[in-house]
Amino acid sequence: MSTFTRRIPFLALALCGLFAAGQASAEIKIGVVNFEKLLEDAPQTKAAMQALDNEFGPRRRELMTLQNDLKAKDDKLQKEGAVMSENDRANAEKTLRDQQREFQRKAGEFQDDASTRKNEEIGKVQRYLVQEIQTYANAQGFDLVLGQGVFFAKPALDITAQVLAVLTSKPGIPSGSAPAQKAPAPAKPK
Repeated sequence: MSTFTRRIPFLALALCGLFAAGQASAEIKIGVVNFEKLLEDAPQTKAAMQALDNEFGPRRRELMTLQNDLKAKDDKLQKEGAVMSENDRANAEKTLRDQQREFQRKAGEFQDDASTRKNEEIGKVQRYLVQEIQTYANAQGFDLVLGQGVFFAKPALDITAQVLAVLTSKPGIPSGSAPAQKAPAPAKPK
C-alpha cells in the first residue's frame, strides 16, 4: 500500500474538519463512489473491452489454430515416430521444436500487445469516470466525494448508482479528454 493510499482517510478527515470550520452553519454534502463497481459496470468499460476483443480476436484465433496444429503434429510424431527412420524422426522433432518456439514467441508478443492495449483503454476509461464523477458532484452540489480507501459509508451517501445512471446515458468509448457534460438531477430519495 502506497503512502498516498494510507493518507487518504487522514486527508478526508482533514478536509471534513476544514469544511466544518469554514461552513459551521451550512450543511456539508458528502458522497461516496465505489469506483471498482463503477468501473466494472460502466457501459464505457464494456465498450472498451468489446473493442479490444474485436481488435485482438483474429490474432487470438490464429494462435489457437496454430496451437491445435502443433498438438496434432506432436500427436502424429508420437504415433508414427517408432516406424520412422532415425534421420526422419530427428528432422521432424527439430521442425516441431522450431514451430513450438515460433508459437511461444508469437504468443508472448500477443500477450504483451494485448496487456498494453488493455491498460491503455482502462486508463482512458478511468480518467473519463473521474471526470464524470467530478462533473456529477459539482452539478449536484457535493462538497466532498470520496472513492477508493473508504472502509465504510452509509448507503445514503453512496452515489455510485446515480453516477452509473449518467454514464449509461453516454454510450461509447471515451476519447482522450472529452469535455465534461452536465449531469442530470438525481431522483429524490423517498
